[in-house]
Amino acid sequence: MIQEENTIVSKANNIEEVRIESKYQAVRNQTEKLCKPLKTEDYVVQPIQDVSPPKWHLAHTTWFFEQFILKPYKKDYQIFNDAYNYIFNSYYESMGEKMLRDHRGNMTRPSTEDVYQFRAYVDQQMLELINSSQFNAELEKLTELGLNHEQQHQELLITDIKYILGSNPLFPVYQQKPEGHHTPLATAQQEYIEVREGVYTIGYQGKGFHYDNEEGQHQAYLHNFRILNRLVTNREYLAFMDAGGYENYDLWLADGRDFVRQHHINAPQYWHKIEGNWFQYTLHGLKKVDLDAPVTHVSHYEADAFARWQGKRLPTEQEWETVSHLARYHQNLHVLHQANFVESNLFHPQALQADTTTETPAQMMGDVWEWTQSAYLPYPFYKRVEGALGEYNGKFMSSQVVLRGGSCATPESHIRTTYRNFFQPDKRWQFTGIRLAEYF
Repeated sequence: MIQEENTIVSKANNIEEVRIESKYQAVRNQTEKLCKPLKTEDYVVQPIQDVSPPKWHLAHTTWFFEQFILKPYKKDYQIFNDAYNYIFNSYYESMGEKMLRDHRGNMTRPSTEDVYQFRAYVDQQMLELINSSQFNAELEKLTELGLNHEQQHQELLITDIKYILGSNPLFPVYQQKPEGHHTPLATAQQEYIEVREGVYTIGYQGKGFHYDNEEGQHQAYLHNFRILNRLVTNREYLAFMDAGGYENYDLWLADGRDFVRQHHINAPQYWHKIEGNWFQYTLHGLKKVDLDAPVTHVSHYEADAFARWQGKRLPTEQEWETVSHLARYHQNLHVLHQANFVESNLFHPQALQADTTTETPAQMMGDVWEWTQSAYLPYPFYKRVEGALGEYNGKFMSSQVVLRGGSCATPESHIRTTYRNFFQPDKRWQFTGIRLAEYF
């Protein structure tokens, strides 16, 4: 039960409330903007279980605000549709029965129009709550969580839309590539940045928004290691393919070898060989593979095999975080070497400029999520939150691998150097890529 005394936020006197109201509107509008290029038929498709229909993302993010904020805290709130709790719940066991994940594409009803009406209704109710005397510090934290949750789904929207359109033999264009973008003349040289052994602080430090899986600030001892100054490129990965990397069993983890053989994988996802040339489906349509751009849409198994072929390894998440913190002493990572987030509207990782310096690591943020060799496990001192929100991260700490850095589909305001993304090692539909490391 929220105690309202001493916590009421006055809109007239509190700048932070104006900020949360503006952010709420901006994030909600961005989700709908990402769906604007879609045709009505695109909203319902679910080619595989990992991919959710865009219509479901629009409704689920709205359901989150209704179930976790409006229903328990807004006086006299009326549920928009009682049936929506069943079909738009994702994995929250504490919120009741839910539809099977792979059935989301079977929903022709509610219609897309109905879902947009649901969003409009909840938005009106949320803005009323934000501007009322009921809105307090605790509700502001829940709203901030809901907005970050929606930003996660914005990234999933982009990658799911890409899978939906990329599975279409017509290779439809989601959005034309922005004009004025020039491809670099050459790829930055491959060099390694050395980090001396020592004890380094890992985990979130500060008072801003962060997820509970970033908590448990602790010390980690790291041995002397080197890390690649940039991401692995398509050119380098193609050399691995041409050298028979997919056929060389000695390079692969046993599960990885079984995975690529079972699914007949011999190239990154979305690659197509046409008349002897490699093409790649992008959200700008089918394009010839840019050899200087970072390789993307590879599984952890593929990243690990490539690293072994190079005589290297993938970095641990502690090494990655330490390097990213060291880089901040040189320059803000959000602008470091043309960081490419969703705001660029490129929706694809970009090659480095030819004159990029090698003194600090490039592409640490944006472009692609970087696979690490670290299992997704709780930090020391981690405590799972009680109740439904405790299901957000904690219960997935098994059989998954950590990724770092964000991608070209990640909102810039959503990412941090301590952000821990995680997926099963076979997943390829996200913008995932490779950075190499080694001990010395």
